[in-house]
Amino acid sequence: MKKVDLNCDLGESFGAYTIGQDEEVMKYITSANIACGYHAGDPSIIAKTIELALEHDVQLGAHPSYPDLVGFGRREMLCSPREVYDMVLYQVGAVKSMCQALGGELQHVKPHGALYNAASRDFHTALAIAEAVYTLAPQAILFGLANSEMIKAGGQVGLKVAHEVFADRTYQDSGLLTPRTAEHALLHQEADCVRQVLEMTRDGRVTTVNGSSIPIQADTICIHGDHPTAVPFAQRLRTILEENEITVQAVGKWKA
Repeated sequence: MKKVDLNCDLGESFGAYTIGQDEEVMKYITSANIACGYHAGDPSIIAKTIELALEHDVQLGAHPSYPDLVGFGRREMLCSPREVYDMVLYQVGAVKSMCQALGGELQHVKPHGALYNAASRDFHTALAIAEAVYTLAPQAILFGLANSEMIKAGGQVGLKVAHEVFADRTYQDSGLLTPRTAEHALLHQEADCVRQVLEMTRDGRVTTVNGSSIPIQADTICIHGDHPTAVPFAQRLRTILEENEITVQAVGKWKA
């Protein structure tokens, strides 16, 4: 029976501002990517999100980004590999320490937003992230866009890697995600998202925006918790996967 992890970006509120539906989405996922304070999140929200994940037996992950709180980490920055290494070390170190203090353990690291996209294309950025993760948590799994430079970098430094796919994002022929600024970057209909997820998990392929079918590996599926229909979609997607004999389980429990 095939297995797949279901992850979501959480802890993305800040101070008095609430983003996402963490408490409800947490019931249906297996891995949580917790914002580290650079694009969202603050110490209290990080702690609350860790405690909520532990309560639901959801595995813990750090979600580091560029230092872009105003832009929610979605604006690319010109940073040297050393700067990327330092910022990832700082953010992952904070969340890892808080996980341990609250009785948990860091399963994985998944970069956020523009940092994630940069690392998908640029090996030097990806390598800086991978080296920072390996320095702090060599047992952690690095989540990266399937078949991207981040997957290559993680393997090179000796990390376990998880090929990540997206339920609601479209793909280019190169295997990269369609930029959010481009037309047709998102799938808006639930039926289209489900079709794409089943194609990736069951068939190992994805149809690009140009109509091509390209191979893809799906270890973990990302859903977005800040969408109005995030909760019913997460519930429905998990049910459909299980109906198709695909076991939904945290990647750390089965990834070799």
